[in-house]
Amino acid sequence: MFPRIRHPGALEAARLLAVIVVISTAAAGTPGSFSPQASPPVQREITLEQRADIYMARKSYADAADYYYRALKQASFNDPALWNKLGIAFQQENKFRSARQAYSKATRADPNFADAWNNLGTVYFMEKKYRKSVPNYQRAIKLKSGAASFHMNLGTSFYHLKRFDEAVAQYRAAIEIDPKAAVQQSALGTAIHAGGADPEFYFYMAKAYASMSNAEAAVRYLRRALEDGFPAANEIGSDADFAKISQDPAYVELMRNPPVALKN
Repeated sequence: MFPRIRHPGALEAARLLAVIVVISTAAAGTPGSFSPQASPPVQREITLEQRADIYMARKSYADAADYYYRALKQASFNDPALWNKLGIAFQQENKFRSARQAYSKATRADPNFADAWNNLGTVYFMEKKYRKSVPNYQRAIKLKSGAASFHMNLGTSFYHLKRFDEAVAQYRAAIEIDPKAAVQQSALGTAIHAGGADPEFYFYMAKAYASMSNAEAAVRYLRRALEDGFPAANEIGSDADFAKISQDPAYVELMRNPPVALKN
């Protein structure tokens, strides 16, 4: 399970690449054509930041970091958005210490920069420093409570800290904002996916959906938990959250005929 990294540059970089291609095509003209009156092709200048965004889109993270740093130098090292982007480039290279430093500078330059606080939390999470990730996610949520990914990230940190009730509460908050929060990959970042998760994760996701009376999603996650060998299957029937969907036909059938565990 990995947290979402808020990445504002990827779409802009893709659009910029498309514009450059269009300009180049227009300048080339139709093969064999000749127009003595035609104006010379316009050379479009791109900024250091835009060049870095292009490298990010190409996953050339070291080059992206180099150009973000050049752009920061040009901006007298006082642009929080650039510090955030530099942190993302470092994080993609697993240079966590450098990423933390960049995100920290982004938050110092703009204490209300919610995405940078979230990203700072992701670095601690990826370093398995879950306790340190929590206050950063909480700060991000306080600044931007409507970001489903922030709640998912905080919930996942709580999950790893075995604070399961708090994890379910955060998953529920994320789902209320975006019903597809658990599976949707944002165009702006890297989403938490269930891939590589253990059966307990699927179980607590099922609890979150069941607590909201979303039987279809709850049964889907619960089935995956059972297939992956959830160790306390006999406790499901007495769980208060699952009681809310106890009359749903799909849930009744699942409990009557649970799947054979595919993993031990």
